[in-house]
Amino acid sequence: MRLLKRPEATEPAVSESERHLFGGPLRYDAGWSNHEYAPLEGRLLTTLRSMPRMVGGTLRLAWDTDRPALLTVAVAEAGQGITSAVGLLVISDVLGTLLREGSAADRLYAALPALAAGALVAVLGAVLASRSTAAAGRLEPKVERAAYEQYLSAAVEVELEAIEDGEFRRLLDSAQWGPPSARRTVGACVATLGGVISLVATAGVLTVLHPLLLPMLLLIAAPRGWGAMRVAQRRYLSMITWVEHVRAARLIGQLLISRTSAPEVRVHGVGRYLLGHYRNMAEVAEGEATRLAKDKAATELLAAALSGVAALVTYGAMGWLIVSGRMDLAVAGTAVIAVRTGSASLGALVATTNTLHEESLYVRDLERFVAEAARRAIPSGGAPLPERLAAVRLHDVDFSYPDRDERALSGVSLTIEAGQVVALVGENGSGKSTLVKLLAGLHLPDSGSVTWDGVEVRDADREQVFDRVALLTQDFERWPVTARTNIAIGRPDAGDREAHAAADADDRVLAAARYAGADRIVEKLPRGYETLLARVFRGASELSGGQWQKFGLARTRFRDARVLVVDEPTSALDPEAEIAAFDSIRGLAGPERAVVLVTHRMSGVRFADVIYVLHEGRLVEQGGHEELLAQGGRYAAMYAMQAAQFGHGPRHRPPSIPRQSAAPQNEDSAT
Repeated sequence: MRLLKRPEATEPAVSESERHLFGGPLRYDAGWSNHEYAPLEGRLLTTLRSMPRMVGGTLRLAWDTDRPALLTVAVAEAGQGITSAVGLLVISDVLGTLLREGSAADRLYAALPALAAGALVAVLGAVLASRSTAAAGRLEPKVERAAYEQYLSAAVEVELEAIEDGEFRRLLDSAQWGPPSARRTVGACVATLGGVISLVATAGVLTVLHPLLLPMLLLIAAPRGWGAMRVAQRRYLSMITWVEHVRAARLIGQLLISRTSAPEVRVHGVGRYLLGHYRNMAEVAEGEATRLAKDKAATELLAAALSGVAALVTYGAMGWLIVSGRMDLAVAGTAVIAVRTGSASLGALVATTNTLHEESLYVRDLERFVAEAARRAIPSGGAPLPERLAAVRLHDVDFSYPDRDERALSGVSLTIEAGQVVALVGENGSGKSTLVKLLAGLHLPDSGSVTWDGVEVRDADREQVFDRVALLTQDFERWPVTARTNIAIGRPDAGDREAHAAADADDRVLAAARYAGADRIVEKLPRGYETLLARVFRGASELSGGQWQKFGLARTRFRDARVLVVDEPTSALDPEAEIAAFDSIRGLAGPERAVVLVTHRMSGVRFADVIYVLHEGRLVEQGGHEELLAQGGRYAAMYAMQAAQFGHGPRHRPPSIPRQSAAPQNEDSAT
């Protein structure tokens, strides 16, 4: 009786090693895990009824990308159903001719037209199948590409707040499985459509041959369909249970060969320790796989037994009909062939509908993501910004992240004028990075205003805001492209228009590299500016952290934006390179350009025109270096603490930073 029940997901056996290492079974929280047990939820008739809704999105993509191919598949599959039905009728005619009275030669001669017609039908069916396969093969990659473009374009157009939102990130992760599932859905749709048409055609022929043959088909096919469904579900359940153990073992294998863990694996003896746990987990997994394999075998045996009983009853009934004269022998022969064909079609249909059901869930995840991304997209258009920058002002700005109760910024007012080097200093969590994101238009304030030359960022054309900002953060992207492109990607459309523009862009790349000192690094690369900077690829090179920061500075120089935001630009540089980098950064400021410097290196902000000190999301001090030192507040304490570490201050314990609350500021005091 247990085998007759619908398979259900159960908790897999957990080894002691899993409990010891992971606290229990290793369960990844990723997009593909959302629908792990989906095939256990589907039923054949329910899936077939819901098929238009399940495949609607994929069919719309197919219609938009390659309409002729989609129509070819539909016509070819329908044609194959018709040829299948005609083929069964031809077989009935041939059998009727061969089984009638007369000499064998006469009967064979009389059957020749039907045999010729059957051959033509078979050839036509093969041609239609070939056309369907070719059209589906052309359609599948186009659908996947269109779905992936839809996914990527939706992802890059959303507000940064959405990317930082955990719920949206989970939806983003789930949706990435939609494009390959859309491709597989095309194949599953073709197979399902073919199976349905074949069954309908077979059922129609049997009904024409004799009214009792259709119930016989259902009688013999139903156990096969049930058996195929159960076998597929149990196979899937076995695979899922095994995968849990494979994932854990794979993680251990990755830890053993990881570059970062290699020193401890050797020095601390971690290798032998993890190998022992791997062996324990593998033994438990083998036992689980054996148990599930026995269940699968028993299910297949039961399905075969039920199908055999149904076949025995069916063929017995057909024999009685023949003996009693209620059915012609030729019709009975055709019915046997049709029943076997229909049973095989039903088994294949069960497998394809299971696949279709599962894949459609991931496609629907993609559709939900695209809809949500459209709702949270950066607005297009808006008020234009002046071509020349005069000042960017923040007035009484408050900002909170959705997942946090405390404010990241509270009542902040400050001004950044063209030609200035402005420094933002403060402890970690003081709000510096949040302020920079508001300045760049990546976030919008909860209250207060951020204006570019009087134009509120909320109302401005955000594309123009982004165009006027260059970002060089501590964790800036190390793109796996050539050295030249790593610099030129600061403004990727600079050389795309005309030949002379591309040549000018190349000259600017060389000038930017010289400015940042990256040209001396390029001279040592095996292919110069055409060297691929990603060690994971053959023939590529890798840079050190300090070398990468010089490339980042060159990229910023190449972008030539109005406001340059530089966040911890010297964290990986030696003292000499750090001094040179700060000189280069200060040199980026100009009459129409401002530099915003965010750093913990207090020596690097001494020559800033204005220094803003942030504490717990509030602006607590502002002024020049000497002015802030004279005040003896937070900035002076932070500067003295760092100076003492290098022997330039008191040799006793560094001074503590005073606790200080900021009084609300207005824009006049901030400027």
